[in-house]
Amino acid sequence: MKNIAVIGLGYVGLPLARLFATKYPVIGFDINQKRIDELRKGKDLTLEVEDHILQSVLVSENPFNKTDSIGLYCSNILSDIENANFYVVTVPTPVDKNNRPDLTPLYKASETVGKVLKKGDIVVYESTVYPGVTEEECIPVLEKVSGLKFNVDFFAGYSPERINPGDKQHTVEKILKVTSGSTPEIGKEVDEVYKSVITAGTHLAPTIKVAEAAKVIENSQRDINIAFVNELAKIFNILEIDTHAVLEAAGTKWNFLPFKPGLVGGHCIGVDPYYLAQKAQEHGYHPEIILAGRRLNDSMGEYVASQVVKTMIKKGINVNGAEALMLGVTFKENCPDVRNTKIVDVIASLEEYGIKITTYDPWANPAEVKHEYGINSVINLPTNKFDAIICGVAHNEFIDLNFDSLKKDNSIVYDVKGTVTSVIDGKL
Repeated sequence: MKNIAVIGLGYVGLPLARLFATKYPVIGFDINQKRIDELRKGKDLTLEVEDHILQSVLVSENPFNKTDSIGLYCSNILSDIENANFYVVTVPTPVDKNNRPDLTPLYKASETVGKVLKKGDIVVYESTVYPGVTEEECIPVLEKVSGLKFNVDFFAGYSPERINPGDKQHTVEKILKVTSGSTPEIGKEVDEVYKSVITAGTHLAPTIKVAEAAKVIENSQRDINIAFVNELAKIFNILEIDTHAVLEAAGTKWNFLPFKPGLVGGHCIGVDPYYLAQKAQEHGYHPEIILAGRRLNDSMGEYVASQVVKTMIKKGINVNGAEALMLGVTFKENCPDVRNTKIVDVIASLEEYGIKITTYDPWANPAEVKHEYGINSVINLPTNKFDAIICGVAHNEFIDLNFDSLKKDNSIVYDVKGTVTSVIDGKL
């Protein structure tokens, strides 16, 4: 029986721990005491796991201490995971202010696992990284802290996460899982563990580096495709052509890819290309297309703000001192995740024009938004009226919103996502 410890209980770790707990004894480990307390009460504020599903697998005692026990126990106490033999690391992999990969969470998680690592144990990493991180960065930490030798005393694997935050259709068990191991035998063992719970099946990659590379190019490819349609939106706006109408017409061809313009944020698409670019540059190659896509997508917040201001000027609205309502601050629709959201770039740019912004998002946690970005957001729809309303995120709550009740006599509605069906004055 595998005793599984999942390190990191965020958007990736918790759904995986919950799934493993249907067949294995699992301890979900996280250094955040508040997160542990929340989960022990059967509540997941990320909304990735429904409360009743989480509660169905929770156990009140360490399942490693009981024979043939299964279920999920959440803890921030290191000694609770010392009897695990299969560790899964699911911590975030952000970039710093210069868009350079920040491996600090991975180093710290590796140190944590290293303190309890034993002979015969397997450590699997799921965090998105550039090729080589697992074996060249994480394994040395495990060896140093544990005093054990890699591929002699302990082994490793890599199985990249593929979840889509807020997506209740493509849940972790329904997404085909790429797996890998540090030896062919360990690869098969890792694959079997995942295959036992992933109904969509698995794909065993030949090496850890292949699996790492496969993950990082998935999001890089998507980033480039979105950058292409974002550039099209800029061109067609100049030509006064409806971008969405163009994409709808082009989409009638069977092999046209259905990407739409927008703000590219979140923990994956807006970050992962920098990981691949960093590795390429270390080896003397400057990736032109990947970084060009990143530059264009990173510029879209400022571009959206400029389009809003132009639309206001055309309607004779005095921009300096105007009041605007930003609808949504999360990085995507119907999801509370605010990590790397590009809505904050739009807000910052609009404020530079002297516009006063009210941010309304019924999904986002105001305390988290304030802590991460210094922005005051509200969860209840304001009752006052505005000179401009920007539909930044396509939450279901916004689609059929009564905009007339929010507009002044002379005001504009600008739709970033192209989903509002009522009268609008501008869209991306």
